[in-house]
Amino acid sequence: MFVSSALSLTLLAQAVAAVSQTCDYLKANTKVLVETDRFAIPKAPYSAELDEYWSKASADLKPSCIVYPTSAEEASQAIRALSIDGNNETFAIKSGGLSANDGFNSVKDGPLISTRRLTGVRYDADKGFVRVATGNRWTEVQKQLDPFNVTVAGARVGEVGVGGYMSGGGFSFHSPRYGWGVNSLTGVEIVLANGTIVTASKTEHANLFAAVKGGTNNFGLVTAYIMEAIPIGQVWGGLMAFTGGDDKADKMMAAIAKFTNEFPDHPKAGIIPTVQLVLSGLIELWVVFFFYDGPTVPAGVFDDFLALRPLLNTCKTQNFGDLLAGNSAIVLRGTRYKVATETAILPDNAQDSAKVMRAYYDHWAATSREYKGAFGLTSSMAIQSVPKAMAAAARARGGDLIDMDDDVNRLIYEYDLSYLFAWDDDLVHRATMDMTAGMKKLVDGFVADGTTPDAFRPLFANDVYRGQDYFSRLRPEKRELAAKVSRDVDPSGLFRTRTGGWKP
Repeated sequence: MFVSSALSLTLLAQAVAAVSQTCDYLKANTKVLVETDRFAIPKAPYSAELDEYWSKASADLKPSCIVYPTSAEEASQAIRALSIDGNNETFAIKSGGLSANDGFNSVKDGPLISTRRLTGVRYDADKGFVRVATGNRWTEVQKQLDPFNVTVAGARVGEVGVGGYMSGGGFSFHSPRYGWGVNSLTGVEIVLANGTIVTASKTEHANLFAAVKGGTNNFGLVTAYIMEAIPIGQVWGGLMAFTGGDDKADKMMAAIAKFTNEFPDHPKAGIIPTVQLVLSGLIELWVVFFFYDGPTVPAGVFDDFLALRPLLNTCKTQNFGDLLAGNSAIVLRGTRYKVATETAILPDNAQDSAKVMRAYYDHWAATSREYKGAFGLTSSMAIQSVPKAMAAAARARGGDLIDMDDDVNRLIYEYDLSYLFAWDDDLVHRATMDMTAGMKKLVDGFVADGTTPDAFRPLFANDVYRGQDYFSRLRPEKRELAAKVSRDVDPSGLFRTRTGGWKP
């Protein structure tokens, strides 16, 4: 027994001592903070970092160490360490940790670079720009901007991290007027695969700047974003909860369709409607987030929703930072998540929009109930409006890889499946794939029979599931741009082959 215990302790000590090539190098040769507590002591920095993942599936992946750069220079040292001779370790970069795709911003037995200490917000009133470090969460950003009565095209939920949001394009309450989050960029500070720090803009490293706008994590570690400031004062918003059921669903979807198709009448308004099935599909609940860029809402903007008599209404006049913080109540950690998406075209007449939206709703509900055997399953579907004006604003403000045309109104459907235990991972994976495959088949069918126009339907990267292919849904020239820039700035393939995510 003594020999066995001694051997076990020796092996454990060796495992702890030889953490990884990257971790050991950084600890021995730099001042970059490296945490290597593989014992997962509660509340220790290593454990606390993993606890901040939204999905337990990501938190279950234990990195060899966690690296905490505090500047672009330290981030450069971390990236260079990944390329020392013989180093072939997989790695991940984590901002807010809200991606549900485990292995994208999480890693098993490789170094995790956390941007938690890459913080700071600097507003330049003379130039009208805001420099936002990638390690912030959007609530922190807005709390610092509220005193200046400005904002940026950041997330609608304050708990979201800056880095992940921007890498996927970013959908803001301001997007219908200003485009995706990346369309407000004037520059990015990025560490390339060889450790070089560059600032990319439309005049410097222009191809890299273009590729970063929707190209996910393929080009380097972005340490800061320079964004256009947007004027803002007091806003009105919050959430309302409604009972579900067939009749309520039809009325809710009619309100969503009308809101989207009539967007030019209310350019300062935003909604995030979600429907949930809980308790194995026994209870249906609608939760809608509302936003209006102003202290009071003009009559008629949200009347169709208010007529449905909410059970709960938290909407009020408040600072924008407080609204974002309040919206973060939906970020519930401790369970496992899978998130996926599909893009649909919204017909411009009420009859056809009701037909297609009802079909999409029925597919979501039926698929959710088919897989109710996953323990603790809660299935949610968000219906996000992308009016023509949003696509027009995106193109007018420099464009992006997503490159939607402004000929039609669109709806981005987001599916969120949460459940409790790892033994259901494969089951919920199948549910997610069936959800997206069935939805795409329905959308394609409505295009084929003429119910909806045949318009371009890219996927929204922030919501794409690991089993979907983001880049294959982009226009060929945009996909090739991303691939070319990736080869140019990362000839060794560090970000293409050794970290997760979709590859062009």
